Amino acid sequence: MIYTDMKYLQNYRGIGPHLDRAIDYLMSHSLEELTAGRNDVDGENVFINRFGYETMAEEAASFEAHEFYADIHLVLSGKEWIGVTDMDKMNVTAIDKVTDSVDCDGPIENRLMMMPGKVLIVLPEDAHIVKIAVDGPERVEKAVVKVRMK
Repeated sequence: MIYTDMKYLQNYRGIGPHLDRAIDYLMSHSLEELTAGRNDVDGENVFINRFGYETMAEEAASFEAHEFYADIHLVLSGKEWIGVTDMDKMNVTAIDKVTDSVDCDGPIENRLMMMPGKVLIVLPEDAHIVKIAVDGPERVEKAVVKVRMK
């Protein structure tokens, strides 16, 4: 897990070639340019999903993880908590290889405040629970960069 400010994102180059490509893209393009849905950057290696939702109570949210992709979470408007826990502490309940989705349950180890300007990178070893309301439900506009790691 990497939690930082957008202005420091370039410091995380060198972890992997696809992550470098994603960082280069984010440092040279405005997130406001993204259209709703999928935005291609480098085929299946790097792409960005832009979407919106209402945040919810923690009890209504659920954990997910990915076997092959890292996620770079970027909030464009609004705010939310994201919980992150090491996969070794999670109970896996379902795996969908087609969508690279791992459903799991467990405790929240780290709660991170996401708002415009913050960046959260969750790697395949990081289960994450998103959409958690801060002060009650609110609309969040978000971009998630999908980065192939394996």
